[in-house]
Amino acid sequence: MDLAIKIGMLVIFFGVMIGVGLYCRKHSTDVNGFVLGGRSVGPWLTAFAYGTSYFSAVVFVGYAGQFGWKYGIAATWAGIGNAILGSLIAWVVLGRRTRVMTQHLDSATMPQFFERRFSSKALKLAASAIIFVFLIPYTASLYNGLSRLFGMAFDIDYSVCVIVMAVLTAIYVIAGGYMATAINDFIQGMIMIVGIIAVIVAVLNAQGGLAAALSELGKVVDPAVSTEPGAFNSFFGPDPVNLLGVVILTSLGTWGLPQMVQKFYAIKSEQAIKKGTIISTVFALVVAGGCYFLGGFGRLFSDKVDVATEGFDAIIPAMLSDLSPLLIAVVVVLVLSASMSTLSSLVLASSSTLTLDFIKGTIVKKLSEKKQLLIMRLLIVVFILISVILALIQYNSSVTFIAQLMGISWGALAGAFLAPFLYSLYWKRVTKPAVWVNFVFSTIVMLANIVAKDWFPVVLQSPINAGAFCMLAGLVIVPVVSLLTKRPDGELVAHVFSCYDRKVEVTAKDSIGD
Repeated sequence: MDLAIKIGMLVIFFGVMIGVGLYCRKHSTDVNGFVLGGRSVGPWLTAFAYGTSYFSAVVFVGYAGQFGWKYGIAATWAGIGNAILGSLIAWVVLGRRTRVMTQHLDSATMPQFFERRFSSKALKLAASAIIFVFLIPYTASLYNGLSRLFGMAFDIDYSVCVIVMAVLTAIYVIAGGYMATAINDFIQGMIMIVGIIAVIVAVLNAQGGLAAALSELGKVVDPAVSTEPGAFNSFFGPDPVNLLGVVILTSLGTWGLPQMVQKFYAIKSEQAIKKGTIISTVFALVVAGGCYFLGGFGRLFSDKVDVATEGFDAIIPAMLSDLSPLLIAVVVVLVLSASMSTLSSLVLASSSTLTLDFIKGTIVKKLSEKKQLLIMRLLIVVFILISVILALIQYNSSVTFIAQLMGISWGALAGAFLAPFLYSLYWKRVTKPAVWVNFVFSTIVMLANIVAKDWFPVVLQSPINAGAFCMLAGLVIVPVVSLLTKRPDGELVAHVFSCYDRKVEVTAKDSIGD
């Protein structure tokens, strides 16, 4: 009976996902519709697409377990940072300007944006290469959190789980493109909200309630971290410096991730941006805040998991192992939702980037609309296939390079793109050499963090801290190099920024006028 409940929920879940994909075929008949949903996506779908692309099984199983163990209840700051810095401020700073300028430049991807913003095909190709190199291993990492959960809930081989998830994601993305992804993201997001609240309540009740759980957490002492009790239920935790690095990387990083920023390209209107800002922020607060808050109690389950031998990924499954079969089924669907929503976003970003920015005009000079769609759909299959192979290699062998590369993917992408993209929306003085320097700097630093970690200062040996450093360094590198290099072409800059001067008529509810 218990197994029937779990399998029944999965069948319903997968059936809905495929149904949405088939329903949305009418929106994916051209490139604009397939990649951006015709730039007519409303606030709820855009906000949930942003949030579900943000939070995957990596956050729920990996980060929540790891950072909750290291920082205790203070890990919740990472979730709060995700909501305030990664969602609210990101929408306010980037949302409107990204939507206006990308439509003006007719750019559907981040590499296209850099090409047309700086009149440089080389920049487009470089950005495409960075995305290709670092999004694929990031995609493979999405499967990692599923292995232990499925081992706990089903007697199903991990390989079967990965392949089924990949195939079903490919079907609805190939069929319905961005619109199918956005609608499914909304459904998956609702599952994530309900699921995380239900799991937190159940886990805390099993510990005697919130007050009792916090009291017990305060008694935990880890000599490697702190010799005094109370470190793990304190306001800033036992290691606030490294916790700040986690907050910066996981929050500010969204500003430069292609699959996140691209959500702003597709939003419908000014009102949709305003509503989407609020919805996205609340979603992040509940989902990310809830995940890290739950992980903060991980040390209360130290009798069920040996972190030294099983790793941090075993913490959350151990916390959930005694839940009812129905709640375990909810958790499995929750993690599947988080993983499939992020996976669909990543493969759509990867395939569109490689097709529009690398193949079209470089390898094949002229590509019809029909052929572009066909190539994107084929590449979605290729990217998912590669990510499945990487995930299975890592799971079935002792290969560690893949795992390391997954860890630095977020830092490399955000470090390379955040500052150039942000400044390009606001500042006319940004130069092409400044963008090049930032691309090279962040890529080299993050790759060096894999092969020569010991050369780094201790605080930067962590890929998380190194990624946060690259993002912050870029905010200095781009303006400094821009001021030291030749001014960009005046006509090009005037054309790019003319989009902000376009006059539009709005109702009084949008602007009170004089």
